Amino acid sequence: MPKKRGADIVIDVLLEEGVDTVFGLPGGAIMEVYDALFDAPLRNILARHEQAASHMADGYARATGKVGVVLATSGPGATNLVTGIATAYMDSVPMVAITGQVPTHYIGTDAFQEADVVGITRPITKHNFLVTDIKDLALILRQAFYIARTGRPGPVLVDIPKDITQQIYDYKMPTDKDVEASLPGYKPHYEGNPSQIKKAAELIRKAKRPVLYVGGGAVLSGASEEIKELVELTKIPLTTTNMAKGVFDEEHPLALHMLGMHGTYYANMSVYHSDLLIAVGARFDDRVTGKIQEFAPEAKIIHIDIDPASISKNITVDVPIVGDVKLVLQKLIKELKKKPIEWVKAREQWLKQIEKWKEKHPLTYQKSDKVIKPQYVIEEIYKATKGEAIITAGVGQHQMWAAMFYKYKFPRQFLNSGGLGTMGYGFPAAVGAKLGRPDKKVIAIEGDGSFIMNVQDLITAVQYRIPVIIALINNSFLGMVRQWQQLFYDSRYSSVCLATQPDFVKLAESFGAVGLRATKPSEVSKVINEALKVDDRPVLIDFVVDREENVLPMVPAGKSYREMILSPKQKGEAETMYLVG
Repeated sequence: MPKKRGADIVIDVLLEEGVDTVFGLPGGAIMEVYDALFDAPLRNILARHEQAASHMADGYARATGKVGVVLATSGPGATNLVTGIATAYMDSVPMVAITGQVPTHYIGTDAFQEADVVGITRPITKHNFLVTDIKDLALILRQAFYIARTGRPGPVLVDIPKDITQQIYDYKMPTDKDVEASLPGYKPHYEGNPSQIKKAAELIRKAKRPVLYVGGGAVLSGASEEIKELVELTKIPLTTTNMAKGVFDEEHPLALHMLGMHGTYYANMSVYHSDLLIAVGARFDDRVTGKIQEFAPEAKIIHIDIDPASISKNITVDVPIVGDVKLVLQKLIKELKKKPIEWVKAREQWLKQIEKWKEKHPLTYQKSDKVIKPQYVIEEIYKATKGEAIITAGVGQHQMWAAMFYKYKFPRQFLNSGGLGTMGYGFPAAVGAKLGRPDKKVIAIEGDGSFIMNVQDLITAVQYRIPVIIALINNSFLGMVRQWQQLFYDSRYSSVCLATQPDFVKLAESFGAVGLRATKPSEVSKVINEALKVDDRPVLIDFVVDREENVLPMVPAGKSYREMILSPKQKGEAETMYLVG
């Protein structure tokens, strides 16, 4: 190999790893890499804030399954990535963050724009590296990609001092074998223990009231077909977390939709009364379980996950299976097929009970022909896109409505910050998703409070002519906080009223985007269809909605599924349903 600058080695590794798009913002310590990027056959997206760049890389990764790449300079550039890295870490998103650092001889001197980004990000990365010798640069970068995408995926940070990117070195590209051999302590377990799989199969055969509880790990492993086959083979109803939406067609009669704090009545009741819960690539998050002592109290629990640290971490399980979800399910299905499945007939009563729950409390809301209900906006987006769009969401009420009222049918269709709950995520993630999946319509369902946190990168979407649609659910509140204050703090609305708002249509137009607005229900469908016709720049639709609409059902924090709030009696007062028996 010819002698090359460290910066050119960075580009070579990106190309070797199949990277086609990078997101970021240049600065002094990363300048050599950006100089090398000038001539590289890579799509370089200049964001206007590093946090937005990290969410773009995250959205790209979630939509495509590839490793997202983000670049930033040292000090404030690197620290601005922290929220995006933590978001990716909580949701197991494969991402490599490459940061510039002050020259090696300045490290530890409080040099200009110096920050210990390796120390700062250690708790929120799967692994991170500080490169101190150019001889190690190519291998470390390849290790970063390998670690990010294998096992339980996650973000990896590589911090590269400026003098390393400037040095010249005669290097050889490390092979895949070199990478694996250099990480002897890192051996993800994929296969699943055969005896545990047999135990799981026997429990499934005996269960009378089983439920499948599927999380984001099923999406990450590409297990959608195996999930479908398992459901059709066993006739077991399935509920998902919001991270797993689309891994199983939500129009299927055995779909229970989302469970947990804002889950459906029938999903929560099915889990509560189940005698077997099969957790697949899920981590029993507190927003799913509610009061742990009363979570699926009568159920035996099977837990399939590639991360051994996730098993029995929050809920003690009966049959733990460590392995890749897709591979484990293939073996479980094969095991189940060894014996006749007449036992499925014993579950007819269970399925009839679930149908009664669906009929008793379907997922619905109070319609209006006077004010726009946010749920109606989501339903109309679903109709206009025929359920085929990729949906991203910020964090808040609009996120939950997007999870509830758009019916998802393919994996990687609903992208949102599930674990960290990062406001400002939805719009930049949509930019990354659209660049990764240009064949799909991409719609960011955002709240007015969430969107404004990364509004500056509307100019990025305009500059690169990225035709994402921002469906702004504008209630002039920090809606989810207001809802909690209404229900649990005697309607004391402290610091949640967004009294001073920009004119979002004019704001969009000032950036060079298209701005549209709907203020009454009769206008909703029209503006959505108008937005869908634009293919050369972003569109923002300002939906002025009912200001105090609540996300229901709701399980109050720390309560059990038996204490779901189903509907408000009147403003400021909630009806609590004790769902026993």
